[in-house]
Amino acid sequence: MTLTPFETNLYQLLTPFFDGHGYALIPEKKQYRHQTPQGFLNVILSPSFYDSETLLEVNFGCRNQQVEQIAQQFLNNLVDFRSDANTLIISIGKFTERLYFRYKIGSPADLAAVCDEIRVFFDTYGFAFLQDACSLPTLDRLFNEQANQPCPYVYNQAHRCYKGLIVARLNHNPHFDGLIDAYRHVLVRQTQNPYEQMNFERLIAYLNHYSAN
Repeated sequence: MTLTPFETNLYQLLTPFFDGHGYALIPEKKQYRHQTPQGFLNVILSPSFYDSETLLEVNFGCRNQQVEQIAQQFLNNLVDFRSDANTLIISIGKFTERLYFRYKIGSPADLAAVCDEIRVFFDTYGFAFLQDACSLPTLDRLFNEQANQPCPYVYNQAHRCYKGLIVARLNHNPHFDGLIDAYRHVLVRQTQNPYEQMNFERLIAYLNHYSAN
C-alpha cells in the first residue's frame, strides 16, 4: 500500500515508542497491534486531510477472541473484516471526556507536539487501561454495569447488546437473565428492524445452550 507523506512521518515518530511497548505497526490497517493470548490490543490512527491542516483521531481498544468468535456469527459485519473486529474501542477524546476531539496538525512542529501528547497519554492512561481491558471480568463491567445506558466503549450500540450478553454468559454473570430483558428493550429502542430482533433471539437461544468447554 502507498502511505501519504503525513502517515510516513507520523509512523516514523511513533513506531519506536509503540515498538518499545510490544505494539507492532500494521500500516495497511493504520494501527499498532499487540497480540495477546486472548486476542489483541490496538491503537488506530485515522487522519483526515484538509487544505491547511490534518485532523488526527486516535482510537484504542482490544479484541477478545472468545467473544468475537461467537459475536461474528450473529452480526452483519462483512466477512473480510470479522477477524479484525474490536470487542471494545474508544477514542482518546471520548476517554478524556472531550467529545469529537481530534488533534489538529498544520506543520511539522504540530506533528511532533501531537506525538508527544499521544505518548504521554498512553504512558499515563492508555497502556494501563488496555492491559486489563479485554479480560472477561473487565469487559463484563464495562459493557454490563449500566445496561440501560449507552456504552462509551463501542460505537455501535446494537452490537453492544450482543457482545454484552456474550460476555455476561462467558463470565457467569449472575444477572444474565436480567441482561437479556434489558438488551431486548435497548434493541427495540435502537432499531425497529424485526430481523435484528429475531437475530438477537437466536443469540439468546445459542447462549442458553452454550458450554465454554
